[in-house]
Amino acid sequence: MSSSSDRSGLDKFKDECGVVAVYGHSEAAKLCYLGLHALQHRGQESAGIASSDGRMVHIFRAMGLVADIFNENSLSRLPGSLAIGHTRYSTAGDSALLNVQPIMVDCNKGRIAVAHNGNIVNAADMRHRFEAQGSIFQTNSDTEIILHLIAQSREQTIDGAMADALRRIEGAFSLVMATVDHIFAARDPRGFRPLAMGRIPAADGRPESVVFASETCAFDLIGAEYIRDVRPGELIVVGPEGVHSRFYTHTLPQSNCIFEHVYFSRPDSLVFGRSVQQSREAMGRQLAREAPVDADIVVPVPDSGVTAAVGFSLESGIPLQFGLIRNHYVGRTFIEPEQRVRDFGVKLKLNPVRHLLQGKKVILVDDSIVRGTTSKKIVRMIHDAGAKEIHMRISCPPTTSPCFYGVDTPERRHLIAAVKTIDEIRDFIGAESLSYLSLEGLRKACGEQPESPSFCTSCYTGHYPTPYVDLQQIKPAEVVVK
Repeated sequence: MSSSSDRSGLDKFKDECGVVAVYGHSEAAKLCYLGLHALQHRGQESAGIASSDGRMVHIFRAMGLVADIFNENSLSRLPGSLAIGHTRYSTAGDSALLNVQPIMVDCNKGRIAVAHNGNIVNAADMRHRFEAQGSIFQTNSDTEIILHLIAQSREQTIDGAMADALRRIEGAFSLVMATVDHIFAARDPRGFRPLAMGRIPAADGRPESVVFASETCAFDLIGAEYIRDVRPGELIVVGPEGVHSRFYTHTLPQSNCIFEHVYFSRPDSLVFGRSVQQSREAMGRQLAREAPVDADIVVPVPDSGVTAAVGFSLESGIPLQFGLIRNHYVGRTFIEPEQRVRDFGVKLKLNPVRHLLQGKKVILVDDSIVRGTTSKKIVRMIHDAGAKEIHMRISCPPTTSPCFYGVDTPERRHLIAAVKTIDEIRDFIGAESLSYLSLEGLRKACGEQPESPSFCTSCYTGHYPTPYVDLQQIKPAEVVVK
């Protein structure tokens, strides 16, 4: 899946996807719609909702932002007390309406809709085998593999077929699925991607509702209480008979994506059972301890660098100033003047506050450097605004390897830290100094215990926890499987 847009318009990793599910509420589709609003940062390419009224599964999907897709009319076409929703940024499969999720099929197990966050790394091999046997695919998304596996399973029950299907796929998947009268939620046995479970308490004669979402910020908007995370390797079934849990396979060494805490998730969410805000502030504090510098002000690159900058400021005692202001209202298209303006794209998004920067030694805090082109432009912009010195601090280690587990990262040769030393990157972006948070410091900031490592850090190490990776992006000699 790939796309030209992202949530910032800057040189950032592309977000993955967000899923939400509601069971047992008379306005299930509307609650899904609100949940997708809260998860919009996880994908701005397309969105969809599938609902059931107990007789039929209905679906509505389109390209665009959640608020542009859904209205009273479209939501009225999604009746029923159960629904699942998805907001998408493509990481496997084209950016096109045919790949918008939820994906729905009619098969020998009934009508099924599925929404998936992650990336199935053995999907291409499985698809080739299915097609050789005569199977027809309606999308080129890796998610559709799950539906084919369910349809071809010899298990008689839908939850048995789903468990059978999940045992046969490899990679990252947190998913929700809907049939005419049940909701299903599952995570891969390594726990790459987050998926939280919650409840909306019974009120006004309405029974308690069960909800699932990629992040708990979606619960806050719809009035749900966080219960727990769906556990790695767990399949939860919610239906008329209640809530039931089973483990479809044994769990494997945990590989929670550490970049969820660095960048992807909203700071007001609990992800993998931990506050993202807490992790990011701890990253900034640890960065200040590891890479101190004499300066006048700490300036975050908005919005992703703000929380780490707060931590850096608190630990160092150097005041935090919002020396860069973000314009949140820039659309995806704009008209550039004929007389080319240097760094025009970045200037559309960010503007320096000159009186705060002029004559100052600035610590510029951001969450990552991908290609380095945007960081170079931001540093130049702050220098042009009169800053005396710029010391860049990054709240994670250098990103040297692509991700194959649901994040759209560039090929290794396009990652600046894979081809340049830190000193060379510093010279490229034009800063007086550059330091990254150490991997050990990042793990510590995210609450990981040394005796029980739980995070996937393959984008920093090149050590991959699964035996399947996309060898088109990385040479076999560069792949290390843990």
